[in-house]
Amino acid sequence: MISERLEQFEAWLADPAPAERLAAFRILTGAFTLIYLTIRLDPFLDAAELPTSSFDPVGVWFWLDDPVEPFVIHALVALTLVSGLLATLGVAFRLSGPMLAATFLAITSYRSSGGQLLYFENLVALHLVVVGLAPAADAFALGMRPARVAPHARYGWPLRLAALATVTTYVLAGVAKLRIGGSGWLDGESLRNHVAFSAARLELLGGTASPLARPITRFPWLFTPLALATVAIELGAPLALVRRRWRTPWVAAVWALHAGIAASMFVVFPYPLTLVAFAPLFALERAVARARRVVSRR
Repeated sequence: MISERLEQFEAWLADPAPAERLAAFRILTGAFTLIYLTIRLDPFLDAAELPTSSFDPVGVWFWLDDPVEPFVIHALVALTLVSGLLATLGVAFRLSGPMLAATFLAITSYRSSGGQLLYFENLVALHLVVVGLAPAADAFALGMRPARVAPHARYGWPLRLAALATVTTYVLAGVAKLRIGGSGWLDGESLRNHVAFSAARLELLGGTASPLARPITRFPWLFTPLALATVAIELGAPLALVRRRWRTPWVAAVWALHAGIAASMFVVFPYPLTLVAFAPLFALERAVARARRVVSRR
């Protein structure tokens, strides 16, 4: 039984895909990384000045006892930007792809070592690793002549693996809610406390709380269906992999979930909100073909 399941998983993972689909995912992840890092450049550079007292190394920095010299982080940030541009364009991808994955993982892990934990950065890093180790520049690469490449498993498994990573993060989030919050989460009380705490924290620190926070926390009954829906969406994530007809509804539900979090708590998760996190679930080459037809008509 186990061997049969493993064979089914291997067949699913090795399902052929067009080179254009993987290349389109390369462009999306690379462009997101460049834009995100450019917008958040100051926090990443500030992380280079971490005091020893708040330094708790995680990830690739687990072996350190003290923070590294600031120029190391500055150099890694610069390398991330350069390799990100080259990888997005598909230039020298055998070098730029793995370099982008390694440097982004390094700078996000270092920032996490100072206490700034952002799960979506971990998902971006996982996707960059998968793309960086795959033949993701066999299409849509700068300076490359367009050539017809037959669909192949070497283009399919990275997309399947990236999709699996996305789905797994949501399943783990749902399990964590039930494990830590238990019935307190399912009845909506924990969710209501999260919204109230987020608003109070922002006001205490001199920020601006969401205008929705105070009104909705006055209706405790509202949070029970919201909490149940949240857990159902997260634990139901594997349906997006095994049932194609559930893929788009699940992505729409997750996007609505993140939009609701952003609106009620001013907590923004840009990777899923831009839909790039869910890109490996879809036939991206079709969107590219449609865009080309629109441009050619004009």
